[in-house]
Amino acid sequence: MNTLPCSPNRPVATVQSFAGRFVTPIRGWLALAALASLLEVGAEARAAESASPSRSPRLQSLVDQAVRKTFEKFAEKNLQADQLAVTLVDLRDSTRPTQASYRGHVQIYPASVVKLFYMAAVHRWLEDGRIQETDEVRRALRDMIVDSGNEPTHYLVDLLTGTTSGPELAADELEAWLHQRNAVNRYFASLGYTNINVNRKPWCEGPYGREMQSVKLHAPNHRNWLTTDATARLLTEIATGKAISGQRSAEMMKLLARSPFAADKKTDSQARDFTGIALAPGDKLWSKAGWTSETRHDAAYVEPARGPKFALVTFTTGHATEREIIPFVAKMIIESLTATE
Repeated sequence: MNTLPCSPNRPVATVQSFAGRFVTPIRGWLALAALASLLEVGAEARAAESASPSRSPRLQSLVDQAVRKTFEKFAEKNLQADQLAVTLVDLRDSTRPTQASYRGHVQIYPASVVKLFYMAAVHRWLEDGRIQETDEVRRALRDMIVDSGNEPTHYLVDLLTGTTSGPELAADELEAWLHQRNAVNRYFASLGYTNINVNRKPWCEGPYGREMQSVKLHAPNHRNWLTTDATARLLTEIATGKAISGQRSAEMMKLLARSPFAADKKTDSQARDFTGIALAPGDKLWSKAGWTSETRHDAAYVEPARGPKFALVTFTTGHATEREIIPFVAKMIIESLTATE
């Protein structure tokens, strides 16, 4: 995983959902493609809505307690109320999941957690035949999720959107490029996702050319954004076989599988340096982490040896080098869930 950023983060700003941004007149095949896309995901959207977790007062009290203890534990580290976001989904009954959160609706720069959304979009496109399932696509998916590579993510974003990075574009060409680049946003908007923006490539040394044109055009609201609620929803749908199809969900789960207790001490940091720290031998972990100079996040699905299955998404800002916050939240959640079994 790219554990440290290649360039400093820009300041985080609050933005509206980008799903309706970059609107441009759609002509010819673009109009047909947009209509087809809406029709294709209609059934998927209805299925996802029917399975959306319900809010649980009991679970909310567990999250509130875990968050309170976290602030107490890291008071000397100056952890602030606006530097943490948490969403928990209790999956002891996967047909009736329940959810609770702390600042779960707040937009936060997701770092590499956004790759979870690009992975799901790739599988939707593959399922629909919009892109071909080649060895190279499979290699890129593996490297994007298992190793958290940025270059494979660039390749897959190009495939998903029909856009490429490159020299600056004239105004009319840029408008068309921006519309195409927003394809993944439109897909998730059609499923009812809100307050997210998933149309940027993860950069090491920064964007150039048409990518920078887009950044300047939409500054300061020019970044990828996710909420812990949206991330937990997608992870839950993948874990319960409801993302695209059961087979597609299973393929995504294979890439998300982590081994925090592997004998090989060189195993990836996504397994050992985030939620995995809180797990006990016998617990199973599937996750996607993200880490920059300002953010430290983890989206984890856990099947404990004791206690109910759950999805836990924890985002932190301003404490990127503080390795213990995320596993502490997880530890508090696991103890509370186990006590209620």
